[in-house]
Amino acid sequence: MDWRLITEERLGGPLAMAFDETAAETVASGGPATVRLYRWTPSTVSLGYGTDAAVVDWEHCSDAGIDVTRRQTGGGAIYHDEAGDVAYSIIAPRSAFPGDVTECYRRLLEPVLAAFETVGADVGFADAGAPALWQPLCYLRALDPAHDLVCDGRKVAGNAQYRTREAVVQHGSLTFESDPEAHLVPFVDPPVAPEAFADRVGGVSERPAVDADRAAFVDRLETELARWADADPGTWTDAERDRAADLCERKYDDDRWVRERTDPTS
Repeated sequence: MDWRLITEERLGGPLAMAFDETAAETVASGGPATVRLYRWTPSTVSLGYGTDAAVVDWEHCSDAGIDVTRRQTGGGAIYHDEAGDVAYSIIAPRSAFPGDVTECYRRLLEPVLAAFETVGADVGFADAGAPALWQPLCYLRALDPAHDLVCDGRKVAGNAQYRTREAVVQHGSLTFESDPEAHLVPFVDPPVAPEAFADRVGGVSERPAVDADRAAFVDRLETELARWADADPGTWTDAERDRAADLCERKYDDDRWVRERTDPTS
C-alpha cells in the first residue's frame, strides 16, 4: 500500500473537511492512502454529525471571524483554535485495518502517541468514569477510553472515525495550548465556567516536562506519521484540489449541511 504525507496546511474549516472526503475517494479509486496535518485558519467550530446547530452563537462567530462547519464524524461541537490546536487525518483502505472500531483507533493512534512521547508528554488513553459536563461540546462529554487521550487526567486529544465502503477516515484535534474561555464563547449559554473547562481539558505545552513549541511538535508529529505509515512526502493532485473546492462550496460551507445536516451532494 502506497502512503503519502501531506505536511501541515492552513485551511479553513469547510475546506479541511472537504479534503478528508476527497482523500477517501482517492483511496476508493485505488490511489494512495494519506496522512496529513492541517491548521484551522481561521479558528473554526466543527459540529459533530448529529450536533444541533442551535448550540452555536452564530452572531459571535460571525463577528469574531470564526468558521463553522460540520464533520462527518460523530461527537459534539469543537472549537478549533488556530494557535493552539494541531489537527491530523489518516485516510486509508478500510480493508487494511481492524473492523473492530476500538482496535482500529488503537492502531491509528500509534503515531500520535509516539509524537507526544517525543516531546516529553506522558499521554495515554482515558480511563472510563469521568462524567459529562455538557453534552453538546465534544471536550466536555464523558471521557471515552476508546479514543480520548489524556495527560495528568486532563483531555489533550479527541479523535473520531467514519467509514465508507472502501475507506476509513480518522481525524483528531490535539491541544497544544488551551484557552478555556475561547473554547466556550462560540456557544450559546454554556453551563460550564472556564475554570471547570480547564479542569477537564489541558494543553500539552502546560506540562513542565514538555520542551517544544508548536512548530517543533508539528514536526515531531509529521515525522512519526511518516515513519508509522512508511509514507513519502506528497501533495494533492490538481484533480483533488478541484474536487475539494467543489465539496467545500456545495457541502461543507453550505447552510443545508452545516445548519440542517442535509447533504446537498447526495
